Amino acid sequence: MTNTRGIVSYDYVEFYVGSAKSTAYWFVNALGMEHTGYAGPETGVSDRVSYYLTQNNLKFVITSSTTPANHDVGSFVQRHGDGAKRWSLLVEDVAKVFEDAVHNNAIPITIPRRIEDDSGYVEQAAIRLYDDTELVFSNYDNYPGVFKPGFEEPRVRIKSNAARPNLLCIDHIVGNVRVNEMDQWATYLNRAMDFETFVDFGPGDISTRYSALLSKVVRSKDNLVKNPINEPFEGLKVSQIEEYINEYHGTGVQHIALLTDNIVTAIRSLRQNGIQFLEIPKAYYETLRQKNDGLPGAAKITENLEEIEELGILCDMESSGYLLQLFTQPIGDRPTFFFEIIQRRNGAEGFGQGNFQALFESIEKEQARRGNLDR
Repeated sequence: MTNTRGIVSYDYVEFYVGSAKSTAYWFVNALGMEHTGYAGPETGVSDRVSYYLTQNNLKFVITSSTTPANHDVGSFVQRHGDGAKRWSLLVEDVAKVFEDAVHNNAIPITIPRRIEDDSGYVEQAAIRLYDDTELVFSNYDNYPGVFKPGFEEPRVRIKSNAARPNLLCIDHIVGNVRVNEMDQWATYLNRAMDFETFVDFGPGDISTRYSALLSKVVRSKDNLVKNPINEPFEGLKVSQIEEYINEYHGTGVQHIALLTDNIVTAIRSLRQNGIQFLEIPKAYYETLRQKNDGLPGAAKITENLEEIEELGILCDMESSGYLLQLFTQPIGDRPTFFFEIIQRRNGAEGFGQGNFQALFESIEKEQARRGNLDR
C-alpha cells in the first residue's frame, strides 16, 4: 500500500543541546558523521548556532542558543537536557500534508512557509508531537544550497580520524509517553498522518520480574516511517519509561534506530570510536546458538556467532528473517536519549521482541547503578 500523505522518507532530526560545538564534535568522532553545514552569527543567524551533519541518507542538526533571549532553545535544554526537539519528514507537498494533518485533528505549530535566500527556498510546516516535540514536513525541490537558508558550507570543518560505521538512514523513532497516553498519541498519528497500528504489545508482552511497559508501533502504510510509542505499566520497580519521563521532565523521543547493512562492521567501528553499549549477559548467546542450531540451513544466521557474541549484538528470529540490533548507553548527561543500531535480514519487519527480556534486564542493571530502579 502507498501512503496518502506523499511522504518520501525520513529527513532529519534536530537536537537542542547545551553546547552545539562540543556535541557536534562527539557526533563526528563517535558516530562518524560528516560536518556538512553550519548556521550561526557568521551566516546571519543571530540567536543560535547549528551544525548540519550527514552520513549517507542520515541527517542530524545540532543546535544551541547563543543568547539568553532565545527561550526556544534555552528553555528546552534547561528542562530536558540535551534531546531531540524535532524530526522531519521529506514530503512531496508541504501544504497538502499539513492541511490533511490539521483537518484530522493534528495540533499546528508552524503553518506552511517558505524559507528563502538568493539560492531559492525550502518549504516547511510543523505539527505538535508529545509535550513539546515537533513533527516537521519539508520539501527542498527549489533549493540547491547547503541544507536550507541560513546554512553555509563550514569555513572550518570538524575533522576526525574516526572509523566510519556506514550508517545508512533512520529506521524508526521511538517516543516515551505517560500512563494512558500511548493510545492517544497512536490515534493522533494514525489520523493525522494516515498511519496504521502495526504492532500492539499489551500487558505481559514486555516485562521483567521488576518492571513492565506497553508499546504500540504506528507506521506509514508503505512501511517507510515507523514510530513505536511506549508508556509505563505497573511493576515492582521503576520502569525505563518512568525513569526517562522523570529525568527528561516530560515526554519525547527516547531513541532513534539507525539502519546499517553490516552491523558487525558498524558496531566494531562504533566501539573503536569509544561508544558505550548496553552489556548483554553471556547466557543470551548460549540460547541464541541453540535456536540457530535448530533452524534449517537457509534460515540460519549468516553472521559469525563468535563475532556476534564478541560485539554484544542481539539477534531476534522472525518467520521471514531475523533482526540484529544493539543499543548504546544514553549519550548525554541524563539517562534519557540513546541510539539503536539495527540491521534487517531477509525482510524482517519487527523490533526485537525476542530480545526484550535480555535487553530490559540489562537496562535495569544500569538503572540500579544510577539509583533510579527502586521506587
